[in-house]
Amino acid sequence: MGKLDEIIIAHRGESFDAPENTLASINLAWERGAKSVEIDIQLTLDSEVVVIHDYDTLRISGVKKIIKNSSLQELRNLDFGSHKNIKWQNERIPTLKEVLQTVPIDGKLIIEIKNDQRILDKLKIELDQSKLKNSQIELIAFNVHTLATAKQMMSEYKMLWLLELDYSWPHWMIWINKKRIINKVKKLKLEGVNVWAGKILNKNFIEKFKRSGLLIYSWTVNSPEQAKILMESGIDGITSDRPSWMAQQLK
Repeated sequence: MGKLDEIIIAHRGESFDAPENTLASINLAWERGAKSVEIDIQLTLDSEVVVIHDYDTLRISGVKKIIKNSSLQELRNLDFGSHKNIKWQNERIPTLKEVLQTVPIDGKLIIEIKNDQRILDKLKIELDQSKLKNSQIELIAFNVHTLATAKQMMSEYKMLWLLELDYSWPHWMIWINKKRIINKVKKLKLEGVNVWAGKILNKNFIEKFKRSGLLIYSWTVNSPEQAKILMESGIDGITSDRPSWMAQQLK
């Protein structure tokens, strides 16, 4: 597929078919040929970096445990697979360390930092201890202050600022100053942005960032038609819940 391989990013692994942010989902993405997998990380009560999107476990386990107030062992006792399908029963929450070990030699892990800056010291240690090349890790976050601090601590990794744009509000209610975003990204020495694939994300928007020498990714795209338009507009990365299916459709 050439460049298509590099553009499609597996959102929380193969999360349409397997339970999101689990080793089952992540390994399935690699097995199906994904070159990039996106995950979410948080810090537990006992300072372990775990892979999960929500701030509590209710949606994916049926039992409510708040991540920052729970130990790794408490979280490990929960079933993170059955909510998806009985065949994934007893799938457990993975640690970042476990996920780093799954990355193939030509793979890239895109890590979304869900916590504040307190996670960064432990994150740096675990990334330093992994045997992955700098080019195999990218960091993203909505909190630009956290990302800026991460950049100061780990300048060797590419980092992209996550933007909601019209995710929560109709596009006609959102006023976006692209130049101001671009200036902020450059001032903080970030490599680009990762934005919601809404109506604001059009060819003009993409080209503005590209002309500024910045990367621009999008989340979350499950329509091949939309993905095709974004690719033709010059997007650098498309995050999808169905990465292998999407790639087949775009072929």
